[in-house]
Amino acid sequence: MAVTTVRLPSDTEQALEALSYKLDRSKGWIINKALSEYMQRQMLEESRWQETLEAMEAVARGDVVSGDVVHDWLSGWGTGDEKQVPIVAELNPESSGNTR
Repeated sequence: MAVTTVRLPSDTEQALEALSYKLDRSKGWIINKALSEYMQRQMLEESRWQETLEAMEAVARGDVVSGDVVHDWLSGWGTGDEKQVPIVAELNPESSGNTR
């Protein structure tokens, strides 16, 4: 395991010390836990950003389902007349083949 030194403001160090005592965990454990959770959130945010960019590219290509088609699909929910999920490729044969 690697060792990394971190400089903390005194108030942060005091809060870390108090939390360490309260949880009966080492300061290193708390820092590792916090850093791990932060990095997971950052990766999730990056993934969501990539999905957003892909969605924007799909819209620019015209790979979309019209609001009327979506509304018609949703209006059948909870009834005996539920419809299949609208598929872009079926509505727009010139689309790049995206499925939704």
